[in-house]
Amino acid sequence: MINYKRHRRAVERLYEDKCTISRMVDVVKPSGEKRKELQAVYTDQSCKLSQKALASNGQTETANNIAYETKLFIAPEMEIRQGDTIEVTRYGRMLKFIAGEPFVYGSHQEVSMQRKGKA
Repeated sequence: MINYKRHRRAVERLYEDKCTISRMVDVVKPSGEKRKELQAVYTDQSCKLSQKALASNGQTETANNIAYETKLFIAPEMEIRQGDTIEVTRYGRMLKFIAGEPFVYGSHQEVSMQRKGKA
């Protein structure tokens, strides 16, 4: 039998990053208008960002496109949905990702994420 409490403590010792998880939610304006807005559902959560593969160079004449996949390790009770926006603060830099489908373990969960942007 796996001791998930002990395993979780060991995994969480590696968490050196912080993240904010946001998703599109329905918001009713004072005028009664209903629209979707990006809203934070979890803020300042401890996590660990891990690079899955090296970034490819998407240099064109007009822009240098960034596109690569990473993996986020975070507590298993966080409800992360595919398509959520995840902003990770790592060594003072903020990086923005789109979440893939999470895979939950007893001690943590792993979320495949895609970073896209311009350099």
